[in-house]
Amino acid sequence: MNQSHIAPCGMNCSLCIAYQGKKNDIKKKGINRKYCDGCRPRGENCLHMAKACEKIGKGQIEFCFECEAFPCKRLKALDKRYRTKYHMSMIENLRAIQELGMNEFLKSEEAKWACKSCNGLICCHNGLCLNCSIETLLENRAYRWGEQEITKR
Repeated sequence: MNQSHIAPCGMNCSLCIAYQGKKNDIKKKGINRKYCDGCRPRGENCLHMAKACEKIGKGQIEFCFECEAFPCKRLKALDKRYRTKYHMSMIENLRAIQELGMNEFLKSEEAKWACKSCNGLICCHNGLCLNCSIETLLENRAYRWGEQEITKR
């Protein structure tokens, strides 16, 4: 995990299904998902916020916490959705970067999201490690954080 995978909005792209899908090449394993290299490596300022925020869209700030409107209405809504569905908070991430610094934040993220079986990273979008839990996703393409029911697709 490195700084280039932390988007201005606080999203940790290393935890995203599209980023991890590419890293683990899940298409070869039978799961057809969109791949992504992360916001910054692709030259994007933030997929979630760039259209709604001129400062981010034009790259005038590196992180949302640098803005006088932090946290803005758009970021609060995005953060609520991610806290509710995906067990992560972009606002908490940004505050941790502010308080701890980037290196300590990245260390804490690695510990928080480490797979207990293989030490890979757990995906924030489904709670699975795409290294060692891919079978669960193959059985239920819509799997989310601890679901028991298997839905074939």
